[in-house]
Amino acid sequence: MITVKAVTKNRIDMTMESSLSKEDMQRALDELFELSAELEHGTMLYTIRDFHWPSLGAVGVEIARLPRLIKTFRKFDRVAVISDKKWLRKVSELEGHLFPGVEIKSFDENSKAEAVAWLKHSDMQQAA
Repeated sequence: MITVKAVTKNRIDMTMESSLSKEDMQRALDELFELSAELEHGTMLYTIRDFHWPSLGAVGVEIARLPRLIKTFRKFDRVAVISDKKWLRKVSELEGHLFPGVEIKSFDENSKAEAVAWLKHSDMQQAA
């Protein structure tokens, strides 16, 4: 399951928990696209809990929407990834190299306050 919500004008929080179905992926991407439509210099707090590999249908939905997902991702300056899995944190930071202009930093599950502070630092830079 994925939840997507706008927290501030320029911050979106996503939380992925447990398994991910085709329908979950469709709904989450629709919400992400809608919430980020007017976004400029956005930030995202992406929390991954109890990770399970997504269903084949969910992967298919993501692949089918990949061009729009890449375009949407470019609206973000910073993405903080929180996970209890070290390998997910490493993969997240490696993915950051695939998106010029987007800084991705990972945090362990006990560092939410630090992750939010890091995202807020980006907001302060934009205001200056």
